[in-house]
Amino acid sequence: MWELIKKDFKVIFERDPAAVNRLEVLLTYSGFHAILFYRLAHFLWKLKIPILPRLLSQIARFLTGIEIHPGATIGAGFFIDHGMGVVIGETSEIGNNVTIFQGVTLGGTGKERGKRHPTLKDNVMVGVGAKILGGITVGEGVKIGANSVVLKSIPPHSTVVGVPGRVLKTRESRLATEALNHADLPDPISDRIDHLELEIEELRSLLEEREFKKQRQNPS
Repeated sequence: MWELIKKDFKVIFERDPAAVNRLEVLLTYSGFHAILFYRLAHFLWKLKIPILPRLLSQIARFLTGIEIHPGATIGAGFFIDHGMGVVIGETSEIGNNVTIFQGVTLGGTGKERGKRHPTLKDNVMVGVGAKILGGITVGEGVKIGANSVVLKSIPPHSTVVGVPGRVLKTRESRLATEALNHADLPDPISDRIDHLELEIEELRSLLEEREFKKQRQNPS
């Protein structure tokens, strides 16, 4: 458990440019506090100790605004940026070096039993406000854009945006560690509107050309 906590602490300085002071991180980073509570609660959960693990998770929720069920499985190097409003369900499985931003939900759809929460493989990044629902799998190195709603499994090294989430592109695995830049994510709705405008212009040109030929053939 302590080795995992050390890795969780170390990655804060790798992924958050505002983190410059160890004492400041220990005292003020609610994401790290939530992970500390989770690591202890999960340890007790595996020992099948009743009530106390859930009580610790509720205390963490009250103090940090982050709810992580003690039954969730989370790998090393987990980083929650800011974190307010994050919810991670009981059967969620999170790999190594995963980053999530505030307002993210790893939840169920309300229909499943058993494995009802998502699995996130290694090196996944989940943007602000994204919702990943159901017992689906998000492949290694996937980037999920802000406010996306993901309801189906995603192949590795993909970029996903939208409601519902759509795979826009797939990268090579060597690019999987790049940061998630919300400003550079493509907008599928805007792209579709641009495409429709282009089609309308082409149709307008065809109609004008046809009208011109008609006038030449039938001069008044």
